[in-house]
Amino acid sequence: MTSIDDLSKVTLDEGVLRITISTAANGTSLDDEGLVQGAQALETVGNDIGSILLVGEGANFCAGGNVRAFAAAPDRGEYVAEVARVFHVFVRALDAATAPVVAGVHGWAAGAGMSLVCLADVAIGGTGTKLRPAYPSIGFTPDGGMSWTLPRIVGVARAREILLNDSVIGGDEAVRLGILTRLVGDDEVQEEAARLARALANGPSTSYSGIKALLRSSRTNSLAEQLDAEAASIALAANSPIGREGVDAFVDKRRPDFTSAKQA
Repeated sequence: MTSIDDLSKVTLDEGVLRITISTAANGTSLDDEGLVQGAQALETVGNDIGSILLVGEGANFCAGGNVRAFAAAPDRGEYVAEVARVFHVFVRALDAATAPVVAGVHGWAAGAGMSLVCLADVAIGGTGTKLRPAYPSIGFTPDGGMSWTLPRIVGVARAREILLNDSVIGGDEAVRLGILTRLVGDDEVQEEAARLARALANGPSTSYSGIKALLRSSRTNSLAEQLDAEAASIALAANSPIGREGVDAFVDKRRPDFTSAKQA
């Protein structure tokens, strides 16, 4: 089994799994090595993860796929299919994760980068952050789940407009649409995203995982089925160490110690 210590694009510190999804190399395009290592880490560390932090190391969060590599491939369809396969292994692992996913979105999030923003539970942007589907600009169609996530965030009609028009979405508009959670100064994005990831890692982990499980089941459940799922989930939470600590702390008028409760 691969150890986190053996992975160059992934770190695990104080419960925060930090995954580098792009670097300055190749114009901050999607980093295949980061995706492969990220998927391996998500499968390996499991319950040791308190939160997941997606970052880009360079001028942008992620400028999309490496178009120059697409152009140089002997068989472009075959090459892009493999890129999508690797990307989608990571997307599936990220979607299945029980821990909260935070994205620090500075600069551009285009193509695959925007797809990853749409997958995050919380996405922190800067005043200069810009998002763009970018697929139509090179005659491609979306990957990374954007055709599934974007309509659920902004609505089908608006998603259709954004995708077909290849719209450039500024930070303020992205917050209004719900793609980004909030904005901070451009030089504060990475620090604030890391701060939030640490705070979540120290929070009520079983509550977070239960919330994410309910949101996942709501994709296909009827209201009646979802009510049953909620009733079962909240009852389970009430008897969990974290649920007991939360209620006891409320009654005692003190701050809950979820970190100790996790270890109980």
